Amino acid sequence: MKATKQITVLLAEDHAIVRQGLISLLKSDGSFTMVGEAKTGREAVALAKSLKPDVILMDIAMPELNGLEATRQILAANPAAKVIVLSAHSDNEYIERMCALGVAGFLEKQTSAEILTKAIHEVAKGNSFFSPTVAKRVQEIKNKPRDRDGMIKTEGNRLTSRETEVLQLVAEGSANKQVAAELGISIKTVEKHRQHLMDKLNIHDTAGLTRYAISNGVIESRVQLTII
Repeated sequence: MKATKQITVLLAEDHAIVRQGLISLLKSDGSFTMVGEAKTGREAVALAKSLKPDVILMDIAMPELNGLEATRQILAANPAAKVIVLSAHSDNEYIERMCALGVAGFLEKQTSAEILTKAIHEVAKGNSFFSPTVAKRVQEIKNKPRDRDGMIKTEGNRLTSRETEVLQLVAEGSANKQVAAELGISIKTVEKHRQHLMDKLNIHDTAGLTRYAISNGVIESRVQLTII
């Protein structure tokens, strides 16, 4: 009897306990091979490019680069990539933005092991899969006007991909020098991006940028971390 081809999976999840639990669950199924683990959104982008897994499981609240922006970069580089969002955040805005990007599936972390494995199988075959509650909400927002690239909406302006990256790093507490090193750009360029951010958002200090980042899901509030 011919062996069934294993489905390769890349897991992007910053919480070690959740990551270990998901790996154990998928290994016990016997159909999946875990080819990589990403602890930050930036790692997820790099590993997706180098490993080219069949399916990518992506959390939204990721450090350095949130799951929304990481997914945007992954799909921009490889439109054929199959991303399943697996997140504690299932607000309509998150679902809307991820669907606009072209993700193959969206599941809440409270989802059962059976639904998760089924989702991976379906997505690997080229189908889309949303958990029942998310699927219902997808239908409700299907015809709602939205940004096709899933980028952050602002009052009359949208943040560029680079501005979003700078916003997240600044909101996470990185100084300009650290942001420059992380993104491979000059400190002067970082300062320009910060000024553009403040001008676009009409925000005049780092605390304001941080509040904006939290309220728009760019970073996860430390007091709202979800323990799975």
